Order: sequence, then C-alpha cells, then structure tokens
Amino acid sequence: MLALDFYVFQAVRTISQNATSKTRFILFSIYWGISILSVLGFLFFVFTDSPFLGKRFRTYLFASITGIVFAKMIAIIFFIADDIRRAIQWIASKIFLSRQEGEIFQATPIARSAFLSWMGMAAGGVLFGSLLQGFSNKYNYHVRKVKLHFPNLPKAFVGLKIVQISDIHSGSFTNKKEVEHGVSLVMEQQADLILFTGDLVNDRADEMDEYKEVFNKIQAPLGVFSTLGNHDYGDYVSWPIKGLTKAENLELVKKAHADMGWRLLMNEHVAIERNGESFALIGIENWSAKARFPKHGRMDLAYPGAEKFLFKILMSHDPSHWDAEVRPKYGDIDLTLSGHTHGMQFGVEIPGFKWSPIQYVYKQWAGLYESGKQKLYVNRGFGFIGYPGRVGIMPEITVFELV
Repeated sequence: MLALDFYVFQAVRTISQNATSKTRFILFSIYWGISILSVLGFLFFVFTDSPFLGKRFRTYLFASITGIVFAKMIAIIFFIADDIRRAIQWIASKIFLSRQEGEIFQATPIARSAFLSWMGMAAGGVLFGSLLQGFSNKYNYHVRKVKLHFPNLPKAFVGLKIVQISDIHSGSFTNKKEVEHGVSLVMEQQADLILFTGDLVNDRADEMDEYKEVFNKIQAPLGVFSTLGNHDYGDYVSWPIKGLTKAENLELVKKAHADMGWRLLMNEHVAIERNGESFALIGIENWSAKARFPKHGRMDLAYPGAEKFLFKILMSHDPSHWDAEVRPKYGDIDLTLSGHTHGMQFGVEIPGFKWSPIQYVYKQWAGLYESGKQKLYVNRGFGFIGYPGRVGIMPEITVFELV
C-alpha cells in the first residue's frame, strides 16, 4: 500500500505542477490524509476482533480500502507505461550523444507525461466510483430464465421448471428485508424443483441463525435440494470459536439445511419422480480442480446406481469440476449446476459480450456452457462476500425450463 502511495504521488505532483502553492498544499494534504487513513484502517481491520464496531462498519471499511488500492493499481498501469516511455527516451539520448566543439551533451531527465498521468487518475477514479456505486447492487436480484433442450428428457419432465440459487453467504448480509425480497422472487417463479449449490455461510454456522426463518420459506412440489460449498467447511477462520470445533461447526451447517427443510446431498443421488417417470439428481460435496480449494466430493460414492437413469443432473459447487472430472469420466451426466465464482461480483455483461477478471482463473465462470451433449450452468450467486456490492455482475436467481 505504501509503495503504491508513493508511486501514485509522483503522478499527483505532475498533474498539479501548474497549480498555485496553496492549491498544491491542499491537494497533497488530501492525498496523504486519505492514504494514511487507508493504512490505519487496514491495520484496524486486521488487529481487531470481528464484533468490534460491528459487521456493517467493518465490511464497508474493508471494501473502501480495497477499492482505493485497486483504483491505484489500475492507475499505475498508465504511470508504468509513462515510465517505460521515459526510460526508452533517456536510453536513446545516452546512446546518441553528440559532440560539438569538444563538448559532451549529457542526457537530461525526461519529464513525466501530464496526459498519461491524467489518464491514470481518470481510470482509477472511474474504477473507484464504480465500486462505490456497486454497493447499491448487492441486493439487486436478477431473475434469469433459461430454456434447456435435452433429447433424452423423460416425457413427464418436459416443461419442468427448476430454480437454482447459489452462494448465499449469509454472514455477509446486513439487510434482512432485502434478503426476504430475494426469497420472495424465488417463490414467485413457482418452480417444480429448487436446487441450492453451496456456500450457505461465510465461515460459521451461527451466521444462519437470523436467516433460517427467511430461507425456510423456499419450498417446491418436488423438493428443495442442496450441496456444500468451500466456505461451508470453515476453512478460512481459526478454530475453536465460541467453544466450537471446526467439525462441530460443519455439523451445525448441515443441520441448518435440515432445519429449513432442504435435503442436503452428501456424495449421493436421489430419484426425482413425476407421473411414473424419474431422473437422477446427484449432489456432491465441494470438489475443485484449484489447489487452494477442498476436494471433499466423491463421485465414486454419488454416481453408482445413477447410471440406470436416462437423465441426470449433477449439483457440484465449483465449476472447475466439470472439465476436470465430470466430462472425462461421466459423459452421461446431462446437466451440471455450479456456482462459486460470483462472476467476481465485478465485470461487464451486455448482449453479445461478457467479461470479468475471474475468467482468467476459471474457464467457465458465469452462465451456460456446452460440450457435446453435456451442459454446465454457473450461477452468479445470490449473496456476496468480501466486497459488499456488485458491479456489472448482478446477484442471480436462475429459472430453467427443460424442453
């Protein structure tokens, strides 16, 4: 952070070089005041306990500091380009020194570009402004309707309506009424079957205590089924907490699913039946091809017996599972439903174009993907974590119609 501060300050000096001394003093004071407060705020966040000053304050503090850092990182792309330009010019001037009347003309320092400095400041400002505006989007639920065609779909399930939600992250919520509105949108879709693909909490089971009475309203004629995501295991905090071990916390997370009437699938499959026909719904624990995420999923336990069903749906939290194991080994799984990425909660989605930084980590990161007869859908997430907002990638409730 300090290295960024000093580097960006060089650009601040450049763009203010024609200002009065008083203006420069005020500008420099504001810049360093914000920078010092950011560093102190970061230290405050790290070295105080979670209950201190409340979750809402801490969430927005961390998000604002992170936004400032990212804005500076975007800005320095332009500043580095300017420094490369200056270095090339300086080297060229050293190489092509000329002699006139015995005097050696020394290479002089190359001035910074005010234009590139302004461009960097503008780019950083736009990013930071977008992040601030994104705070208002964290409960801006979008209902996405997707028709999926499967030639082997049993006739009893033609027209079946499935709602998928994913990545609730109840520990991040600060507005219960807005969450209730999201749940109302889920129920308005009148789904036959509702599937939740993991990350009920951020870390601790007690994050759901206030929200069980909200999410237990999610019901469907054919049931509500769920799986675990990487955050549900409590891997990102130090245990014990409030006398609970990590293993005990996981059992309470599982119990929360049951308390809401959701059928948690733990490396197993069930038959979904209607009008005398059925298909296999497979649910596994988190399985990721990325080294830093857990591999608790056991397809070798969940799949046996499912092969007899003509049609199969798999719930697997992490979309990297699809390319790494599902497609190579289980080519008869028709539809895989995942979440996990959140679309990074930041990106651009317009007709015909979709981009987010997360795509450089995950090949499949939002929406529908197809390979041969197999399909994968990656839900953008119902909740949020870390950054309390959404920029361009809105929270999602997905409605599938099988045809």
